[in-house]
Amino acid sequence: MGRKRVTQIFPFLLPVRVMQRKICFYAGMRFDGRRYAETIDGKQLPYKLFEVGCALYNGNTGFDMAYQKNKVFNLKLAAKTLNGLLIRPGETFSFWRLVRHADKHIPYKDGLTVTNGKLTTAPGGGLCQMSNLLFWMFLQTPLTVTERSGHEVKEFPEPNSDEIKGVDATISEGWIDLKARNDTDCTYQISVAFDDENIIGTVFVDKRPQVLYRVANGGIEYSRESGGTYESVKVERVEIDSDTGEITGQKLLYTNKCKICYPLPENVEIKEAKKV
Repeated sequence: MGRKRVTQIFPFLLPVRVMQRKICFYAGMRFDGRRYAETIDGKQLPYKLFEVGCALYNGNTGFDMAYQKNKVFNLKLAAKTLNGLLIRPGETFSFWRLVRHADKHIPYKDGLTVTNGKLTTAPGGGLCQMSNLLFWMFLQTPLTVTERSGHEVKEFPEPNSDEIKGVDATISEGWIDLKARNDTDCTYQISVAFDDENIIGTVFVDKRPQVLYRVANGGIEYSRESGGTYESVKVERVEIDSDTGEITGQKLLYTNKCKICYPLPENVEIKEAKKV
């Protein structure tokens, strides 16, 4: 049996621990020498680099859809702190540095979240959909992602089975952030909008892009390990000349691995893990 954390032995200390982590979390950013993006500009930059929409409501969770509605409410609060953000040359985007006070005047509602490895509900639940969207947008740009954590566990499938896998980014205030640095000479701008069924993310840039990007799965495998089923996904990116449409480069960005906690279709091959 593993050692218990102090907060497991004395649960009343948990709020103190959380506050302590958040103070250190933001203090670290204040003194790390980076310039963080914080300018919101209502004027749109001239060139659209990438746009994507994803479904707001996921009926595959097994929970009451009221929590999905609450999630959308939370996402719209967070979007107000992000929409129109400029990421200038040399600046770093930080999800929490921007979103930390999104609920200052209007509190978040209870949405789905994973706590201690279990799916539950909490105020602000569902914000991972925003960080997922932003990470997917960043992959379509020359921005350098400097901090990203994938979900260790997938509790339910994506709304659409044909979605690219392994491109999520979980966040947890005080512990896990999503960061991306602009090492180019261009300024990028984030737009986040909503219609009745979708959240729509767009990246604009101040100079005509010379290169476009296409991200895809290079390979997906499932295996049984330690009594669970795991998904291993290769995430690859192709560079395309914006004038000719020719492919000018291709590389493996990373391999994402997570545990799957829902039944897979019968036609999916699940390999037995190799014994060491």
